Amino acid sequence: MSIGWYLTVSAIIFAIGAAGVMTKRNALVILLCLELMLNAGNLALVAFSRMWGNIDGQIFAMMVLVVAACEVTVGLGLIVALHRRDLPVDADELSEMRG
Repeated sequence: MSIGWYLTVSAIIFAIGAAGVMTKRNALVILLCLELMLNAGNLALVAFSRMWGNIDGQIFAMMVLVVAACEVTVGLGLIVALHRRDLPVDADELSEMRG
């Protein structure tokens, strides 16, 4: 398969994730859409790495996966903290955590 197919799938996945981040209000759904966007970037990195025949893109994709795992850990911790305090898990109403 040519690299164009991989990049097309990557662009579609990234667009779905970006649309979800822009339109959804639930913090958990926003985190899932951010994960979609990161995985689309990883797919593009691995595709370019395979095209050029080196491993640099794959190593960078693994580092992005580590950052994504840390992001999910912190994000889910915040969502659990919001839920325990009986606050809404709505991105527009998260300013209530200030006090």
